[in-house]
Amino acid sequence: MKPYYWESQHGNFGDDLNLWLWDFLLPGFRAVHPDVLLVGVGTVLNRALLPEAGRKLVIGSGFGYGELPDMRDESLWDIRCVRGPLTAEKVGVPEALGIVDPAVLVADMPEFADLPKRHGCSFVPHWESAVAGLWPTVCATAGLTYIDPRGEAKAVIRAIAQSERIVAESMHGAILADAFRVPWVAVSTSDGINSFKWRDWAATVGVDHRPRRVPISSRAEAIVKGARFWGVDYEGRSTEPAQAGDVAVADRAPSGTGLRLAAKQVLAAPSTLALWQASRAEPQLSADARLAARKARLYEVLEGVRRDYS
Repeated sequence: MKPYYWESQHGNFGDDLNLWLWDFLLPGFRAVHPDVLLVGVGTVLNRALLPEAGRKLVIGSGFGYGELPDMRDESLWDIRCVRGPLTAEKVGVPEALGIVDPAVLVADMPEFADLPKRHGCSFVPHWESAVAGLWPTVCATAGLTYIDPRGEAKAVIRAIAQSERIVAESMHGAILADAFRVPWVAVSTSDGINSFKWRDWAATVGVDHRPRRVPISSRAEAIVKGARFWGVDYEGRSTEPAQAGDVAVADRAPSGTGLRLAAKQVLAAPSTLALWQASRAEPQLSADARLAARKARLYEVLEGVRRDYS
């Protein structure tokens, strides 16, 4: 069995964690049923992403982009559960199968247990924001720790778990924060943030998706997103985005001197203020009992998979 995940050229921890999470949840799964593709964490129930041929085992994946594949053939599609009730409705399976995003079980891995707190409030942007935004500088000015979602997945997750509070544009930033019992505040920098997948997950743990708006931080970010920045519309334009670095956490702004950096900081002032305000807003956290119940149901699904695929 082989795990499927969407591989960003820049890196994205919420997808990359598929590389090792399933070895913890289903030990030895790689050695059995080589013809089966395990479709797990991610918004990957998309005709354009998944291969048409071959058997698929779906455990907790979500819909949110493009068109669904034809999943009616039960000899090819073994749908054990999906991310939430909205995906379940789209796929046409019982709402009860919309259990929760499997990423919540990362918090049960021994290597992430009892991590000491090292950060106050941290910001986890969407990976598209991280590509071209000025967010390390914005975070340094606003007094937040910057967590780059393109960093090595375990380093990103440790940084989230070691924060006292999380401001999240990344959905998996919020999912992992909630799983580690770290209060979180959702934000959005553009209309391109997919609210369907957020609401899909939020419904499973009994919270609301009510993101605070934070302005785009730089002209380059506006170009990447095809958005507006300081009255200039960059819709339809494109640029070659920067490559991801290896560092998941940045406690200080990147080095730079002169008028150019100062000008960028001035232009990012609305972003800085809005992010600072978000860091002091009333956070959310699902109820302990609700999260525990959803995890218990997911573990029951995994037990069934171990029994049927052993």
